[in-house]
Amino acid sequence: MAGHSKWANIKHKKSKEDAKRGQIFTKIGRKITVAAKEGGSDPEANVKLRLAIDEARAVNMPNDNIDRAIARAVGGLDGATYSEVLYEGYGPGGVAIMLDTLTDNRNRTAGEVRHRFSKYGGNLGESGCVAWMFERRGLLVVERGEEVDEDEVMLLALEAGAVDVVTDGDVIEIHTDPGDFLTVKGDLEAEGLRFLGAEISFIPQNTVTITEDRVESMEKLIEILEELDEVQEVYSNYEVES
Repeated sequence: MAGHSKWANIKHKKSKEDAKRGQIFTKIGRKITVAAKEGGSDPEANVKLRLAIDEARAVNMPNDNIDRAIARAVGGLDGATYSEVLYEGYGPGGVAIMLDTLTDNRNRTAGEVRHRFSKYGGNLGESGCVAWMFERRGLLVVERGEEVDEDEVMLLALEAGAVDVVTDGDVIEIHTDPGDFLTVKGDLEAEGLRFLGAEISFIPQNTVTITEDRVESMEKLIEILEELDEVQEVYSNYEVES
């Protein structure tokens, strides 16, 4: 059973989203603001902004929230300046963990991240300590179901230029080179595929197997890290011993 994918158990993910919708809006709003500040307010010319807006719409974020997030970037509605920072560390059993954060105070965020790692059986490491274990990839996620022909999805994805297709729990993950992401996404949408998630992600190149008795502490660590407002994504490379 793979554990690195946040999409693997889609029902669990949906229930968590419903319970924390306000925090999710805050995080995505911050992502939209930073994308607009870095690349401009036109989503057609700013891929990062387009993906952030797509993510917002996927969780039914109101258009007013999206517009305000863009206005913060172009009109300076607040004084916060966010930086994208990757934090790296280890979880129970030597699992590699990376955090993609947007923070206006690196020292504060580092302290909060370090505290959570220590409290739940992990430790925050130096920059570069685990990043080499992950590869930057485009990720498109399709929910498995009776109406989804997995072989057809794989064929369509590979013909569109995907580099890999992986079945994981409740979902099918389509991996692309980052530069081909939008092209593959557009071609598959034209074929009628709809995605639960579409993002540029970090995919582990190998996994660490943990025993059942470590699963609870591992999942608790990831959950407590995700609760930080500054944390946009948590990536890990564990799978559970079968």
